Amino acid sequence: QVQLVESGGGLVQAGGSLRLSCATSRSIVGINLMAWYRQAPGKQRELVAGITSSGATNYANSVKGRFTISRDNAKNTVYLQMNSLKIEDTAVYYCAAGSQVLSAVRDSGMYAFWGQGTQVTVSS
Repeated sequence: QVQLVESGGGLVQAGGSLRLSCATSRSIVGINLMAWYRQAPGKQRELVAGITSSGATNYANSVKGRFTISRDNAKNTVYLQMNSLKIEDTAVYYCAAGSQVLSAVRDSGMYAFWGQGTQVTVSS
């Protein structure tokens, strides 16, 4: 069992930055794939970014060049640095953990563990 706790969300103006953190209850060394998803009101949950234990990454087209996912195995934490935020980035952001390979990063059903989410609101 792995517990995931997200933090770092909040209210920010368009063009600003936030860094989300996902702290895990145990070592993530053995967890191949960590990812960030988001869900806006009335929309389906969508992948934002994923990262494997070897550091390979995959991003949604909508965030490429603006968001960066990283993982610190020593701190059992995954981060999402979000720059140049847009109003359409407003959503609840969730951390997920799974053993699948990067090619399955967009299959939300394959993740074994999910956090409770953190709200990100971008204002004009």
